[in-house]
Amino acid sequence: MPTAQSGWHARPLLPPHALRHWLSDQGSLTQRIKSHCVAFRVVPLATGIIRPNPDEYALLGMAPGTRAYVREVMLLCDEVPVVFAHSVLPHASLRGDWNGITRLGSRSLGEALFSDPRIARQPLAYRSIRRGHALFHAVARQQPLTAGSLWARRSVFCLNKHPLLVSEVFLPAIEAL
Repeated sequence: MPTAQSGWHARPLLPPHALRHWLSDQGSLTQRIKSHCVAFRVVPLATGIIRPNPDEYALLGMAPGTRAYVREVMLLCDEVPVVFAHSVLPHASLRGDWNGITRLGSRSLGEALFSDPRIARQPLAYRSIRRGHALFHAVARQQPLTAGSLWARRSVFCLNKHPLLVSEVFLPAIEAL
């Protein structure tokens, strides 16, 4: 899955010490954040059938330029944004086992993914994203950023051979948790 060409790597390359455990945790990020909060909330930002980011097509076995269902949310811990999440589901998979994704609203995708034993997670990939990356732009549209880069991770979840890509961008406030 990770390729040097796409900028994603099989392990995080020199992340800040405060982020290392967040990035490498193999369990549910939602559950981990909840364990640090009094109040956890998922804020839906955007959903729809659009073109994925250029570096996402190959991971999902999609032809470049085709459309997919994309969902973007912000994860808040005690009303502070800590993670921006971006998920991509190929349009053809909307009619199958993944069809409930479009009705999540403010519910956590992570809780659904980690509660279904039929879903298999592929290895995580990591990168530091900068101002030129589409995920950085998506975060910047939601809140002002002073950082020049943010750490992100992504992985593909498969259900009956149908892939779903989940990318998580860690916002600076997560370091305080």
